[in-house]
Amino acid sequence: MNRQINPSTGNATVKGGGPVVLQVVPRLIAGGAERGAVDIAAALVAARGTAIVASEGGPMERELKRAGAVHVTLPLSSKNPWVMYRNVVRLAALVRKYGVDLIHARSRAPAWSAAAAARRAGCRFVTTFHGAYRFGSEIKRRYNAIMVAGDRVIANSEFIARHIRENYKVDPARIRLIRRGVDLGLFDTERVSAERMIQLATRWRLPDGVPVVILPGRLTRLKGQPLLIDALAELGDLPFRCLLVGSDFGRAAYRAELERQAARRGLSDRVHLPGQCDDMPAAYMLADVAVCASTTPEAFGRVIAEAQAMGCPVVASAHGGAREQVLEGRTAFLFEPGNAHALAAAIRHALELDAAARERLSREARAHARANFSRDQMCAATLAVYREILLAAEAEASAAPGGRAAPSGTAV
Repeated sequence: MNRQINPSTGNATVKGGGPVVLQVVPRLIAGGAERGAVDIAAALVAARGTAIVASEGGPMERELKRAGAVHVTLPLSSKNPWVMYRNVVRLAALVRKYGVDLIHARSRAPAWSAAAAARRAGCRFVTTFHGAYRFGSEIKRRYNAIMVAGDRVIANSEFIARHIRENYKVDPARIRLIRRGVDLGLFDTERVSAERMIQLATRWRLPDGVPVVILPGRLTRLKGQPLLIDALAELGDLPFRCLLVGSDFGRAAYRAELERQAARRGLSDRVHLPGQCDDMPAAYMLADVAVCASTTPEAFGRVIAEAQAMGCPVVASAHGGAREQVLEGRTAFLFEPGNAHALAAAIRHALELDAAARERLSREARAHARANFSRDQMCAATLAVYREILLAAEAEASAAPGGRAAPSGTAV
């Protein structure tokens, strides 16, 4: 038996069909874990399953409701032991109330509560390992290890799968590699109108005919904005406008630091921080090169897949998930991480491509992204993992002496 939840009221009614899956994330503001939770919730509903997401909330709640999923507000970003224990009780109550078959955890603090709730309520548990979490002590390693405690552990890149195998005691047979995907219906050059590009160019005050370099991502030092500014200072002989696109999420001091750095490097009129962009497909269409200058390895780096899907040349740090996303020299140009001179050389090379070379790169980048990094592929593979776990649970139930209740639905 399964349940259909009214997203407006939270009330549940019995239905047939796919399983009930509860995903847990700290909040729904921005980021890969949050985007993954929303995408999978929508795919689950489309496959006649029931999707619940628990978090502290945020702007992405609206997307969940539009998809027919339900959001439950819980203090899941807290690392306070008492709050985490209370979250065990709250999540276990959700499992019983809605007949949850499987809990999917995407971050460490909520994963500790979710794993305990799954044991208490008798449902299955899966995790997605979204980052190469640092550990400076055995205590920190043990804290991180909750992310390999699932019946299956999803790694969002081969880089992360290797990190898990090398640093945690986990049976490799439990790891499933599912690379992040982008919405190819949204990131499609054929669907971006000239009007959208004109509106964005006007808002950003882009001068006609001047090449555009963008670095999309939240304003945080890990994304490498200072490194890019240093690199651009070596390109004074080239015309360009650089946009550091992304929200500072209240980090006004860091934003001011970047503005001062640009001024010191003589780039005040060439480097701009326009804030969050609500039309990234149009932004990639306006850009002559998209930069991923992360100073620490990205687990995946969705910007790279998005830019390739839009046919935009990419320059990226040669580490982490970036290395397995691109065709070096054909869809992107990699540079030594943290090396401003190498970054400047890669940007120069991308900006100086002639029209024919740029068209070849654009065509191959779009084909590469469509073949390997679609949201539909990611969602299908994740639902297959759910199905695998729940079918195994059914087999265990039928083999157990006396039997026990099987999961409510496995048709995903």
